[in-house]
Amino acid sequence: MGLTVITIEVGNPAKPNATVPVEFLVDSGAIYSVVPSLTLKKLGVAALAVETFTLANGQKIKRKKGIALFKFGKKVGGADVIFGEPGDSTLLGAFTLEALGLVLDPLKRELKPLPLMLA
Repeated sequence: MGLTVITIEVGNPAKPNATVPVEFLVDSGAIYSVVPSLTLKKLGVAALAVETFTLANGQKIKRKKGIALFKFGKKVGGADVIFGEPGDSTLLGAFTLEALGLVLDPLKRELKPLPLMLA
């Protein structure tokens, strides 16, 4: 199975025109996106909560959570973001993919538009 790495602009929703490119590993099995804390702090993204996560080895860790702006081409969305610490992978998770109206094609390993419906 291959990995999908993509660069997406990340910003502060309060300042949508000031973004920085961040390279992500697309992980459609992850709920949240993880962005390095230093990047989020430079953008002025505030931590709103602290969440506890369980790693694959059973270890529990705490990470700050906030809300960030994500841009990919003409697609823009806001989603919860985890403040990554040294050693954490930079991940693009399902909430961000949905906020951007995108889905990962598992065979071609590329992002495609998500069919959007209002029901």
